[in-house]
Amino acid sequence: MQKEIKTLGILGGLGPMATVYFYEMLTEHTLAVCDQDHIDIVISSRATTPDRTAFVLGKSEESPLSAMREEAEKLIRYGADVISMPCNTAHYFYDALAEGATVPIINIIRETVAYIKRTGAKKIGVLATEGTVESGAYEKVCAEMGLPYEAPSKEYQDLLSEIIYEDIKQGKDADMEKFGKICDHMRQKGCDKLVLGCTELSLIAKKHSLGDEFVDSLAVLALKTIRTCGKTPIGFSHEMMKYID
Repeated sequence: MQKEIKTLGILGGLGPMATVYFYEMLTEHTLAVCDQDHIDIVISSRATTPDRTAFVLGKSEESPLSAMREEAEKLIRYGADVISMPCNTAHYFYDALAEGATVPIINIIRETVAYIKRTGAKKIGVLATEGTVESGAYEKVCAEMGLPYEAPSKEYQDLLSEIIYEDIKQGKDADMEKFGKICDHMRQKGCDKLVLGCTELSLIAKKHSLGDEFVDSLAVLALKTIRTCGKTPIGFSHEMMKYID
């Protein structure tokens, strides 16, 4: 029996480069021999959505939730049967967003932690924006699933913020020397899996060959999305194909 064909809505622009890469990833990793074999996709890239981290940290009173709701509603009106949101920090608003949506929204954080748990990892180290860390988004899910969690200390979190906001979001290459120092710091904390828990950091994985200890949350979301839309994923690691249903 043929699987149901679903239209995907991408709630993007959070930021734009990560949205572009997510679309590229979906296209590259879907088994297809012609255009018609790919997923039907509607993309919203509202780059003017207020900054998620600034709001979470109390540095801005402008909540991005209303803009995110508006864009989700537009995607649904256009025919989206399921929504993916390629931004970890935006998942601070996930419950409020999902509550008002009439279609499922795939949760990048839950899917990533669940995958890592299935691999038998001992401790997860999360590399993310300060907003994601301070919101406790990964920490809460890790606690629910019984997976020990670590975030960088302030010194290294500041370095990570520089990479995200001063390098990648400005279209520059990530400072890999800084990135290496952060990863060494997390390994010293006993982490055997390091999560690229900001979709801007996923662009590092695109340009550089990272080891098996790294888990790209955007790749997890892409694989889950492809399967949810009834398509066959290709080109992911054997471990990801095995543990993400």
